[in-house]
Amino acid sequence: MTCGQEIRRLAAEKGALILAHNYQPPEIQDLADITGDSLELARRAKEAKESTLVVCGVYFMAETAKILSPEKTVLIPRPEAGCPLADQLTPESVRAAKAKHPGAPFVVYVNSTAATKAECDITCTSANAADVVRALPEDTVLFGPDANLAAYVQRLVPEKKIIPVPHNGGCPTHHQFSVRDIENARREYPDAAIVCHPECSSEVQLASDMVGSTGYMLRNCGTKKEWVILTEKGIIHPLQKKYPDTLFHAMDMAVCPNMKLITEEDLYVTLRDGVVPVQVPDIIADRARVAIERMIKVSK
Repeated sequence: MTCGQEIRRLAAEKGALILAHNYQPPEIQDLADITGDSLELARRAKEAKESTLVVCGVYFMAETAKILSPEKTVLIPRPEAGCPLADQLTPESVRAAKAKHPGAPFVVYVNSTAATKAECDITCTSANAADVVRALPEDTVLFGPDANLAAYVQRLVPEKKIIPVPHNGGCPTHHQFSVRDIENARREYPDAAIVCHPECSSEVQLASDMVGSTGYMLRNCGTKKEWVILTEKGIIHPLQKKYPDTLFHAMDMAVCPNMKLITEEDLYVTLRDGVVPVQVPDIIADRARVAIERMIKVSK
């Protein structure tokens, strides 16, 4: 029996649901019951009937699953898989920003720790950030930790004032893309359309043909026969599966090391031994849950 077959057997035996982010290695995505972006994984974690959730992603995703399903066992194969972006916004900096701008709600990207979410009013993903901001009655909104996503939302919702916290927060993987990369891609692939993630710089967003989350890419990249994709290259696998007759190009440097940590062996050991369980203190989880569920309600 192969490792993959053993994983499927153990998952069925233990009543476990395997969730994997679109940036995970192809073999992990293929073993998952559910793949998706952060919003999809959050929704499915909340709705899951299974008693055990195995989150193949980075740690804040496993925290989110545990917050939404506190009665379930939530496991993450590699708990050291962190997110540099999430580390850029602390609970203390949220409190300081709210004190400086009294009355302004804080919209926090799901790429944040549970402790930070607990200080905020509502969460968002790259897929629903603009809708979340539009749904708020206030005219001034604090937004973090990704400043590029904040700028993207500002362009889509010009009637509001978006204040990024911190002012220069961002994802190291997406910060690698440049306008020169787009210029080179247009020369090399003249027939291709270019789509980038809103975590890319504003200059890259404006130079691209389309801007959207990984979920957006999966919904919309069937409209043309060739694409250059400016996000973490793990997205190419589900795109190619969904659109087998379409040609997709990724940038070689577009790799998030943390998203690539989990292996089949890690997943097997997780299911076999029940490791590593994720815990979020109730005092944090209860407050963070309000912010996450507000997002889910707005996104329906």
